[in-house]
Amino acid sequence: MKSKNNIVILLISLLLLVFSCNKETTQRSDLEIIRNNNNKKSYPVTKMDSVQAIASITKQKIQELLDLSTLYTSGNRDTEIDSVIYAQMNSYFVKQDSNNLGPLLLQLDSLKVQTAKVGNIKVTKEIRGNDTLDMAKFYVEYFDFRNRLIGSFEKNAQYVLQPSPVKFQKEFKFYFVNFDSKLPKDSTSVGVTR
Repeated sequence: MKSKNNIVILLISLLLLVFSCNKETTQRSDLEIIRNNNNKKSYPVTKMDSVQAIASITKQKIQELLDLSTLYTSGNRDTEIDSVIYAQMNSYFVKQDSNNLGPLLLQLDSLKVQTAKVGNIKVTKEIRGNDTLDMAKFYVEYFDFRNRLIGSFEKNAQYVLQPSPVKFQKEFKFYFVNFDSKLPKDSTSVGVTR
C-alpha cells in the first residue's frame, strides 16, 4: 500500500514539475521597442515592388517618429533620456533643426496625446517647377491616456531617400524633409479670363 502511495505521489510531483516549467513568452514593452528605434533599422526581406516597399518603409518611419514624439511629450523634457529621445527624433530629418519638430510636438501637447497610430498611406511624386518631390499622404489617429480616440487627422510628409555608400548594394537612408507640410492648393487663382 505504501509503495502505491509513493508511486502516485511521485507521478503527481512529476506532473506538477512538468506543468510548472512551461516557459512563458515575455513581450517587449513599448518603451523597449521605442528605445531601440533608430534610423538604421533593416527592413523585411519580403518580395514587394518598389512602390510597396517605399510605402511600407515610409509608414514605419512615420510611426517611429510619432512614437518617439508621444514618448517625449509625456515626459518632463528635462532629463537625460528626454534629450536622447529628442536627438533621436531629429535624426529622422535631413536638416537637424528644432523647427522640424516644433509644430508636431505642439499639436501632440495641446491635444494631450498618449499614443498615435498611422493609418492609410499614399506615396506620390509631385513635380514643382524643376523639382520632383517624394510626398506621403497619411492618416493618423491620436489616443489619450485612457486609449480613447481623440481624433483622426490627415497629414502630409515630404521625404527623401539618400543613397547609402555600401559597396555593390543598393541601399538608401530614409529622411524626412518636412513633416506635416501644407500642400499648395490645386486650384487656379481667381482672375479675369478672356
